[in-house]
Amino acid sequence: MIYTVTLNPAMDYYVSLPTLHVGHVNRSTNDRKVAGGKGINVSKVLKRYGTHSTALGFIGGFTGDFIHEAVMQDDIDSNFIRIKGDTRINVKIKAEEESEINGFSPEITISDKATLEEQFKQLNKGDIVVLAGSIPPSLQANLYAEWTEQLNGQGVHVFVDTSGEALKQVIKAKPAFIKPNQHELAELTQSVITTKEDAIPHAKALVEQGVDYVLVSFAGDGALLATRDGIYSANAPKGELINSVGAGDATVAGFIHAHHEGASVEDAFRFGMASGSATAFSLGFGELAEVKRLEKEIEVSTI
Repeated sequence: MIYTVTLNPAMDYYVSLPTLHVGHVNRSTNDRKVAGGKGINVSKVLKRYGTHSTALGFIGGFTGDFIHEAVMQDDIDSNFIRIKGDTRINVKIKAEEESEINGFSPEITISDKATLEEQFKQLNKGDIVVLAGSIPPSLQANLYAEWTEQLNGQGVHVFVDTSGEALKQVIKAKPAFIKPNQHELAELTQSVITTKEDAIPHAKALVEQGVDYVLVSFAGDGALLATRDGIYSANAPKGELINSVGAGDATVAGFIHAHHEGASVEDAFRFGMASGSATAFSLGFGELAEVKRLEKEIEVSTI
C-alpha cells in the first residue's frame, strides 16, 4: 500500500493574465482552484496511472473542506486529520513569468502530530510512505528524520521529497529515496553544481550514507540517478514548457508507480522522467498516453 503525507497542503488559486502590473489593479482573464500540496499531487498522478494510494496529512477550515472534497472527486482515498486553523491558500500567478505567493501555515499541535503518528503505527512491512513538501513552522525541522527512523523500523519504505534543513536532517535516517534538484543538492552539500558531472560524487556520497535512490533533476538538461548498483543519466524529452508546478511531484509519482509495478531501475527512472515532462508540457498533470509517448524519447545510460 502507498501512503502520501502532506503536512502543509493548500488551496492553490491559479490566476492568468497577460501582464502583471505591480502596484496597480490587475484583472485576470482566467482562474481555477485546485487541491495542492506535494503529497496530494503524488496521489493525483498515481491515480492517473491506475496505482492506488491513500492521502494523509492535516486540513482545517473551509479551505480544508475544499481539499477533502477535491480529493474525493478524484476518487483518492484519504484519512486527513482535522486541525483548528484554516488550510492555507497559495496564489499562482501566470503572466509573462510565473509568480507565487504562498500562504501562511496553520499551527499543528502536539496532539495533531501524535494522531498522525498513530496512523503510521498501523502501516505494514513493504508499504510505501511518501513524505513530501515543507514542514510547517510549528513542527520541528527534523520531523521527517524522526518519522523515517520509525517507519524504517516497521519495514516501511520511505520516499522523501523536501529541501533545506528538512532534507539535511532526513539523510541521517536513511530514507529509500530522495529527489533534490541541482540547486537543492548544491545547498545540501555546500558546493557548486552546474552539471551532472558535478553532482556525481555528491549523489554517490548520499548513497554511501544509506539512501537507496538519489534522483537529481536538472530541468531541461535531464536528471541523474544514483543507486547502490550504479549511476544513471537520462535526457529530458523535447517539448514546450507550459506548467512547471507539479512536474517534480509527477516525477516522484512516476518513479514510484513503475517501481511498485516491479520495473527495473532504468525503466522506473525513464518512466519518472517521462511523467515529470508530461506534466511540464501540460496545463495540468500529464496523461498516461503522453507519458508513454515521451518514454520513447528518453535514453537512460550508465555512467
